[in-house]
Amino acid sequence: MTEKEKMLAGEIYDCGDPELLELWYLGKNLARDYNLADANNIEDKKKILKQLLGGFGENLWITAPFYVDYGCHIYLGDNCEINMNCTFVDNKTIQIGDRVLIASNVQIYTSSHPVLPQERFVPDWRERQTTFFRTYARPIEIESNVWIGGGCILLPGVTIGKNSVIGAGSVVTRPIPPNCVAVGNPCRVIRYFDTDRERWQYEV
Repeated sequence: MTEKEKMLAGEIYDCGDPELLELWYLGKNLARDYNLADANNIEDKKKILKQLLGGFGENLWITAPFYVDYGCHIYLGDNCEINMNCTFVDNKTIQIGDRVLIASNVQIYTSSHPVLPQERFVPDWRERQTTFFRTYARPIEIESNVWIGGGCILLPGVTIGKNSVIGAGSVVTRPIPPNCVAVGNPCRVIRYFDTDRERWQYEV
């Protein structure tokens, strides 16, 4: 099993592996190109996103600067907007549905490390020619019609259910159900709403 396969399988992996580093450098360089492109040069920015991201639908808007780890593990649906200064650490899949709004300074982290120091660090890392710490990753999913407020942090493995709103500055440590407003650190549901009762429609 390669280190990339271990990473995508959610196992402990070596993030200093040459294959992963090459992919990491590519993502960083493409993100740099995107961030330096003229704001009104829509065609060039779209071409860069096609190389950077794993996939995206129609009508995507990402305001620079935008930061990624690899980029290629990020997937977005139709009609999504990501505001400035967002960071997506996509060591595993970040899956985003349709009509998702992500405000400025949002941080999405799929990667983590063991809590205990004896598990987090590798004592013989030089002999094993690996990094001195252990890393693993968990996927993140943001379902359709979600709004993530400014400055939120999403931690590995969480899912945000469809239609929900995450209040500004929240730290999401566990899955959030659909059709609710959730806020705080740690993020908790403060109310639910009935989207059927609202009888709202969206014209695609």
